[in-house]
Amino acid sequence: MYLWDVVALFLLVVIIFVVFYGIPLVSNWGSSFAPARTITVSAQGMTVATPDEADISFSVVTQGQNPQTLSDNNNTKMAAVMQFVSSQGIASSDIATTGYDLEPNYQWDKNTNRNYITGYTLTQTVQVKIRDLTNVAGVLGGLAPLGVNEIGGVNFTFQNPNKFTAVARGDALTNAASEASQMAAQAGASLGQVVTVTESSNVPMPGPVYAAQGFAMTSGAAPVAPSIQPGTQNVTDEVTVTYQLR
Repeated sequence: MYLWDVVALFLLVVIIFVVFYGIPLVSNWGSSFAPARTITVSAQGMTVATPDEADISFSVVTQGQNPQTLSDNNNTKMAAVMQFVSSQGIASSDIATTGYDLEPNYQWDKNTNRNYITGYTLTQTVQVKIRDLTNVAGVLGGLAPLGVNEIGGVNFTFQNPNKFTAVARGDALTNAASEASQMAAQAGASLGQVVTVTESSNVPMPGPVYAAQGFAMTSGAAPVAPSIQPGTQNVTDEVTVTYQLR
C-alpha cells in the first residue's frame, strides 16, 4: 500500500509540473516560430513640422602684434557681446564658448628662406541656443556693432523631434494596416495580429532663409537686422509590418 501511495504522489507531482511549467514552455517555444501564413507591407507616414529652436555660432577675430594686448582687446569685445546676448533673454546655460584659438601669423622671407612671425590672430567662438525664434533676428542684428566679425550660420532645430516622429509613425502604421487589409482581402483572407514592426524615421534639420539685406549696415545708422524665417519641413517615418493572416 505504501508503494502505491508513493507512485500516486509522484504522478501528481508530474501532472502539476506539466500543467504549470511544461505547457507554458511548449506554448512559448511554439510561438517563437513565425506563423505559416503572414503578409508583410511597407508604408510611409508624414507630418509637417515648424522648427522651434535655433543654434547660432559666431566669432570675434582680432589680429595684433602683442598676444597679451590682443587677448585683452578680444576679451573686452566678447564680454560686451555676452552681456548683449544675455540681455536678449538667453539663459546662461544656452551660451557656450566653443573655441579660443591663438595662432601666429607667418611671412616668408625669400632672402633668408625662413618664415617669420609677423603677428597673431585670436579667434574666440561662441555658440548660442535661442529657444524663442522671435529673438533670432534681433540677436544677429546686434552682434556686428559689438565686434563680432564672423557668423558661422544659423541652424534651426526641434526641441522635441520625437513628437513629430510619433505623428508620422502613426500615419505610417495606419497606411500599412490599410494596404495590408486590401491585399489580404484580395487574397481571400483577413488580417490577424501584428508579428513584427521595423521603423526608419527622418527628421530634417532645416537651415535659415535670409532676406536680401542680410547683415547690411549703413554709415552712421543702426544695423539692419536680417529677416530670417525657419520655414517648415516634412518629417517622414517608414514602417515595415508583418501581420498574421486568418
